Amino acid sequence: MPTNVSPEYKKAEAEFRSAREAPDKLRCLKEMLRTIPKHKGTERLQADIKTKIKQITEELAGPKKGGARTGPAQAVRPEGAAQIALVGPPNSGKSSLLARLTGSHTEVGPYPYTTKSPIPGMLPHEDVNIQLVDLPPISADFMEPWYVNALQSADGTLLVVDLADPEVVDHVQSIRERLDEKRVTLEEDWPLGPEGSGADGSPAGNADGDDDEIADPFRLHLPTLLVANKTDLDPDPEEVNVLEELLGVRFPAIAVSAETGAGLDRLAPFLFENLGVVRVYTKVPGKPPDTDRPYTLRRGATILDAARLVHRDIAASLKFARIWGSGRFDGQQVGPDHRVADKDVVELHA
Repeated sequence: MPTNVSPEYKKAEAEFRSAREAPDKLRCLKEMLRTIPKHKGTERLQADIKTKIKQITEELAGPKKGGARTGPAQAVRPEGAAQIALVGPPNSGKSSLLARLTGSHTEVGPYPYTTKSPIPGMLPHEDVNIQLVDLPPISADFMEPWYVNALQSADGTLLVVDLADPEVVDHVQSIRERLDEKRVTLEEDWPLGPEGSGADGSPAGNADGDDDEIADPFRLHLPTLLVANKTDLDPDPEEVNVLEELLGVRFPAIAVSAETGAGLDRLAPFLFENLGVVRVYTKVPGKPPDTDRPYTLRRGATILDAARLVHRDIAASLKFARIWGSGRFDGQQVGPDHRVADKDVVELHA
């Protein structure tokens, strides 16, 4: 419903969606609660925000003294340039895919529900790593109760399917319905447009809607790549098109084989390019740049965003930076709002 949303609320919501650390999420939530229009139409959302604030506050406080831990860890701390969740039905080959791509030691078996907790691994691409997290399978009958918590920090998903499975359409439909019930949408569009926007020009990860209408800030919109696994079993290549036609979606798709390695070399470049990953290298005045471990941001990020990754105190007192790469000339002085490009070298002055 129209709510005359303030610019302050919109900004806080956008920052909440992009925040990866719990303290940053908490700060954004408090600002959202402060600036949200207060009327009957937003009462449920206000309650959701308050619940989320309570959850994150308790998370930051740590387990209560004497409290017993139950079940597996529900989330994996994000590392690398991005975190991508592996989602799929039973026996689609997710665990084999993770092991082949990352060398991660995970249990692999020819029976369903081998994976029972989130299992991370690092997928290398040039001088950065992309974190893959294998999650338990989803079926029409069962999804782990903590599943959506494990997706909260993901930047996207690989929807892994076995095209030779005669029930693959039903499996994928069940996955989408199960996740939708939990406020998770698997999106066709990736944030590969100009300035990190979606293919339609709207901010990536945001729900469609009128500018004066409050979208659900807690619904996850995860860009999804359909990974057609087990091509070594020689399925018809047209099955991908048939599957998407029956589902009524057009996910980008890559055919692979975790068994033979066919097609796997296309995954990392796709994720890097379509997430709009930008690498920034730093240097100290008078010394060469540190090119061993770049800081990673997203297309449209600024010098100030890069400074926050280096150190919060530097970001708080940042005056200007010198930049090599996308500047008009080497060592150009730029302000905190200057947008960085891939492989820029920056020298921060605070």
